[in-house]
Order: sequence, then C-alpha cells, then structure tokens
Amino acid sequence: MTSMADTLARNKERAQGIGTNRNAVKFGGQDYNTLKKQCLESGCLFEDDLFPAGSKSLGYDKLGPASSKSRRVVWKRPTELCRDPRFIDGGATRTDIRQGILGDCWLLSAIASLTLDKEILARVVPPGQTFDKDYAGIFHFQFWQYGEWVDVVIDDRLPTKDGELLFVHSAEGSEFWSALLEKAYAKVNGSYEALSGGFVTEAFEDFTGGISELYTLDKPPPQLFKIIRKALERGSLVGCAIKATSANVNEPVTDENLVEGHAYSLTGAQEVHVRGRAEKLVRVRNPWGQVEWTGAWSDGSQEWDYVPAEEKEKLCHAAIDGEFWMSFSDFKSHYDKLEICNLTPDTLTSDKVGRWNSYQFDGEWRVGSTAGGCFNNIVSFSSNPQFSVKLQDVDDDPLHEDTCTILVGLMQKDSRKQRNIGRKLLSIGFAIYKYKGRANIHLGLDVLRRQSAVAMYPYFTPMREVCERFYLPPGEYVIIPSTFDADKKGSFILRVFSENQATTRWVGFSRRHDVTSNMEEAIDVQVEEKDGSKNLDLVEFHGLWLKIQKYLKIFKRHDSDNSGTMSSHDLRGALSKAGFQINSDILQIIVGRYADANYAIDFDCFVGCLIRLEMLFKMFKTLDRDTSGKIDLNLLQWLCLAIH
Repeated sequence: MTSMADTLARNKERAQGIGTNRNAVKFGGQDYNTLKKQCLESGCLFEDDLFPAGSKSLGYDKLGPASSKSRRVVWKRPTELCRDPRFIDGGATRTDIRQGILGDCWLLSAIASLTLDKEILARVVPPGQTFDKDYAGIFHFQFWQYGEWVDVVIDDRLPTKDGELLFVHSAEGSEFWSALLEKAYAKVNGSYEALSGGFVTEAFEDFTGGISELYTLDKPPPQLFKIIRKALERGSLVGCAIKATSANVNEPVTDENLVEGHAYSLTGAQEVHVRGRAEKLVRVRNPWGQVEWTGAWSDGSQEWDYVPAEEKEKLCHAAIDGEFWMSFSDFKSHYDKLEICNLTPDTLTSDKVGRWNSYQFDGEWRVGSTAGGCFNNIVSFSSNPQFSVKLQDVDDDPLHEDTCTILVGLMQKDSRKQRNIGRKLLSIGFAIYKYKGRANIHLGLDVLRRQSAVAMYPYFTPMREVCERFYLPPGEYVIIPSTFDADKKGSFILRVFSENQATTRWVGFSRRHDVTSNMEEAIDVQVEEKDGSKNLDLVEFHGLWLKIQKYLKIFKRHDSDNSGTMSSHDLRGALSKAGFQINSDILQIIVGRYADANYAIDFDCFVGCLIRLEMLFKMFKTLDRDTSGKIDLNLLQWLCLAIH
C-alpha cells in the first residue's frame, strides 16, 4: 500500500511540475540554497554527510577500503590544490577534460559532447557558481534520473594522491567544474567505483533526459550518415567506440592511433568535394585531448590539399587537441558502434530544429503478479504490464512509405547504485502487438497465443536500457515490456518518442459490465443485506448463490492443473472474465493480499477478492455523483471507506 501511495504522490508532484529541470527534486532532501546560507552564516565550509570524504564514497571493491588504489588518498578542496581555483575558466570546452585512474571514459566523452551546447550544459551545470563571491565549499548539479530531474548537492572535497586529483581533472589544473560534476554523478550512483565501465548513451541520457539509439557499424542501415547528420542538426549527442581486441592490454592504441575499448564523441558530419566528387566526413573527439587518428583526412594529411579553400577553412583543424576528421567509410571500418541520444522537446529551444513528441510510464515487475517473463513463459507472459500507443499521422518525410517513426526505450532503474550489493542487470526486452478490438483492454493469454508481435526488440539483453527505432503504419498498438525469465523483480521506465503526435496510456482499469451480462445491475447483492443487517433473505441468498456459481465456473477454467488453486499470473485473466480490467498497481496489491506464500489463490480468496472489488466499484459509483471519474474525501470519509 505504501508503494501505491508513493506512486500517487509522485504522479501528483509531476502534475505540479516537480521533477522538471526548472523545478528539480532535491536529491537526498538537500536544498542547495538553504545549505549554502547556513554555511555562510556559520562561517564553516560545507561537509556532505550523505557523500562523505572517505573510503565508502570511493568504492566497494577495486576502490574499496582494502584496495591499494584507495590507500594514501587525501581529500582536498580546490583552494588547497592551487592558489586561484576557478569553477569555469574562460568557458567550458571539450578540451578542458582529462581522464584520471577511473575507467569512466564513457562519462568523459559525454561531458565533452555536453560542452558543445551551452544551453544543455547550463541545465546540468547551473550557472553562477564560483570560488570567489560567497564561497562556502558547496556546489550543485542536475541530472535526469529515471523520469525526473534531481538537484544534487556536493561539497568540494576531492580525492587526491601525491597532491594530484585522482579522477577527472582539467587540462589547466586550476579549473574544477568537470571534477565536481564527476563527484556529483558518483554521489547519485553510490560511489566513484560505480562509474567504472559503461556506455556513452547512459551519461547522455542522464545529462539531457533524451532517449538513445545504438547502431553496430558492421551492419549499418543504408541511411546512417543522414541519420547522424540530422541528429547533430537537432542537437543530439553522439558517441562511438572501438571494441577491444586484447584482454591483456588496457585501452591499446592501433597503428592508426585509435584507442580500443575507449569512448569517443562524434561532433560533426559534413560532405566535401574532392576533384568533382563528394566525400562524406565525420569529426571525432578523443576525451583524452590527445592521441589522434593518423590515417586519411587526419590533421595535415594530403587529402586536404584537394579540397576547395572555402570548404577546407570551415572544417580543417591542425592542432593536437584530440579532435580529428576521417572519411565515413574509414569510420565504419574502424569503429564498432555508434550511439545517438535524441533530445526531449523541452531541451531544444531553437525553432529551427525538429522535435520529437515524448511519453513515459513508470512500472514494476513483481514476483507473482506482473513479472511474467518473455513469450517463452506463455502462461504468465500476458501478466506483464501493458501500454497502449495510438499512431494517427504518417511522417512528413518518411523513410518508409506511409509509416510513423517511433523510438521505444525500456530502462531498468538503479542498476549502478546496487552494484555494491551484487545486484546484476536483468535481461530485458519488449514486444509490440497491433491492437484489435475494444480500447483499454488488457491483452490476455488467448489473444497473445493467436496473434504475433508486429515488432520487438531483437533480443533480451542485460543493459540499463534497450531502445529500437520502428516504422509502423497508423493504428493502435500495445507495448509489453518484460524480463527474459519470469518472476524477476525490478522497476522500469518505458519511454516512447514519436515524430508526430501520438496517444498513449496504461492498458487496463475499468469495469466491463457487458462481460458478465450486466451482473452487477441484475443482481444487486453484497455480503451484507441491503438494509445494513447481516442477514440474507431467500431472494438475496439466491442471487448470491448464482454469483458464486458464476465465480466457480471462472475459477475452474483458470485452475489448469485441478489443484484447487490458480496461479497469481492467471488472476488477471480470471478477473477479466468476471468483468474487471485492472492495472498492474492494483493487481500487485490484490496478489499481496489474497495469494499465499507460493503465489497461489484458492477459491475462497478468489470469491472474497471479487466481492470486495464489486463493493468498491459500487461505492465509488455512488460517491461519484456527477460521473466525473473523480471523488473527494476528507480524512474521516477515507477511513470509513478503507475500513469497511
């Protein structure tokens, strides 16, 4: 019940604008302005108890208390490391950032791309922070976390060894915004070590709230260069990487000076003319700020001699700054994957760029109720949460004729934060079914057995998020997110981006009178007699008896092994036959109340559940006098209803 209350409270906050970038949730309940004011009044520099300067904040294994890497670590403030520290010196640029001993180049690549758009940067790094006026040893940053923006407060004590910063640092040595940003991100994820290893898209999404796509470059789509170019024109963040070929060498360098197992940013895509033909080029950025490609179209290579001067002036760089051009064909042959983070409409302020329409849903897989597993688990698959998407208008410039482009992303929550307790990522995926029939009806086992999915994520994988682009004709569809195995507990967020406006909703939660032949109207009977007494007359008993016979028939149909109980995964279908369409939150509560320790439900509990549901629907209908679908209760009315 607490989970339901938390969900309702969170939905109410979102309706009030809490959780947006302009009104972010206070991470850990810490308010930056209040804490800073307290420090200035007391004359003490801020010390963060939620992320203390100690071994716990460093890590749990390779950076744990017993690790050699965590020995002799001293936490120092920037004012102790240089005479004149600066938060940002001369503007944040992608050449500011240098990697430390932590394996978070994926994060550095995202930070480097972040600096290319000052408006996006300002969403993550609130302006006006400084070491000069009103310095109190406190800073704050904002990140997108599973559907909402959070404001993260930190103190400026940074881990050092031998007087040098241990992790991210600036090339200048006196600029600290990137090191403090990394610390805030480590706090959100539980420790610095939790940031070791990852995909650029993860940080892209946490910096923007966008949705990411992954392309493997051994089999790229034919229009990939156009996709990249349009993505950059829309302000999207783009990353790429080369697969490591050796397990013995950490980030080896190839003969062409490219780093394997290393995350890069892709910052440009242009065509130049060489002797009358067009050549596709991409610009790539190494977050190290050095080690550049030495092949064709590298800085100072002879290919540039045949490019018209005006084009060459716009594109060519000759500095060793970690950024370089290469042909698109070379890029595809040397790099293994490409990641694009498509931005939400509120991130983009320019009227010159196109915008996606975005929608999101929070959900849970709960053992015994909504953790149905993939289609291999045919009996329980339909018990997974379901979401409806209605597409009406085809794309203005469709890549496939008469289709609507959508991006579907399924993300499991808190994966890094739970690493220290051994929690591993679940293998997740989703399937999309064409909806046929009445709206807002949960697709049951009988429907899913005879109807094939029209689209799906190609394989179940243990990643924080899986995302895929689809081209579907107009119509209504149901998305079913699931884990590979049944009865795997987890929470998730499902997001849909569409090129044109779509209609989306949770599937389920209605009273279908026609399914039970208008039973409620024909037999107006509850366990209590109509006049409030505990006695039933003959007519009332007869009505109740008919109802129980109806319920028994439904129960036997779903008791497939004749054990005298039904599985909790079969409960939704049984309730549907009885006339109730319920959503996943209600189903979880029902299972928790009426199922036994083995998630089985006997006939007595089944009848009790149905009688209770009928009573609640009738109470709501009585109180909803204007049929608005909403009722207002004071505390005493709520208690009477809940205890009844």
